[in-house]
Amino acid sequence: MFENWGTRASVVLLGAALLTAGCSSGGREEGAGGAPVTRRPASADPYWVNPDGNAARQVAAYEKAGKKTEAARIRRIAEQPVGEWIGPENPEREARGYTEAAARAGRTALLVLYDIPHRDCGQYSRGGAADGAAYRAWIGGVARGIGDRAATVVLEPDALLHLVDGCTPAEFHEERYDLLRGAVATLTSLKNTKVYLDAGNAGWGQPDQIFQPLKSAGVADADGFAVNVSNFYSTEDSIAYGKRLAAEVGGKHFVIDTSRNGNGPYTGGAPEERWCNPPGRALGQPPTTKTADPLVDAYLWVKRPGESDGECKGGPRAGAWWPEYALKLTPQTP
Repeated sequence: MFENWGTRASVVLLGAALLTAGCSSGGREEGAGGAPVTRRPASADPYWVNPDGNAARQVAAYEKAGKKTEAARIRRIAEQPVGEWIGPENPEREARGYTEAAARAGRTALLVLYDIPHRDCGQYSRGGAADGAAYRAWIGGVARGIGDRAATVVLEPDALLHLVDGCTPAEFHEERYDLLRGAVATLTSLKNTKVYLDAGNAGWGQPDQIFQPLKSAGVADADGFAVNVSNFYSTEDSIAYGKRLAAEVGGKHFVIDTSRNGNGPYTGGAPEERWCNPPGRALGQPPTTKTADPLVDAYLWVKRPGESDGECKGGPRAGAWWPEYALKLTPQTP
């Protein structure tokens, strides 16, 4: 239900454009798209803003076309740090590019790792590594790319929930736990990397069943877990859900994806697709480490606002930039 890296074009953000973009420790950066982005103080938001992301490019395009109102609305996305979802082909190069750019700006890179074998049970974001060996090699590449630079990693959205809800066949469960434990061990061995295992969302119908899977996947050795990734549940409900999980896994801290939860979850249409490009949603609280609860390490924009959940409700492929939907997330203020 997340990114489709088999077809995602925007993964190629690195290269010369990204690595030569202005990345000083000041408040503004200039991207290849020509749209400067402004960062908030690191004390409130330590994460790196990609000056050449899809939203920044859209701002530049709207400004060039004289669409100042639309540009201002999309700028609300472009000026926030969002997760960089590492692709399958060049994990070392991508992780190095993002973390080096973040380091030059004096910030932390936010990375999302989503390449587990048998990913998404054949749905919109099906795919993933060919087998366990390929996945371990991919994780190794990510780790080499990060090195000693600062990174916060959200590890494998949906991987555990799909073990619990019956979506992933039983014959793959033992391997998946082993792969997740190995990924946690590899990434937490890095000097300045924090790792959060995905743990579902407040709307999941059987939260009591996720405690043991989190333990089996190595949450004890991780920095914590992530909730509400690519979903819409309110921050208040997500805190309550996360605290319930934390009480069962040794008091581990957690992070919340607030990227699109400003209006809470969608309640119309078929329940099984309420998560997919729902109408009437809005941006949530901006990324920050200043949260409402001491167990919550950060509010993050893990899902990149304005990118499709999949080919539903008129949307393009999963992970594709969809400016019309991005505008709907940022309604014009009176």
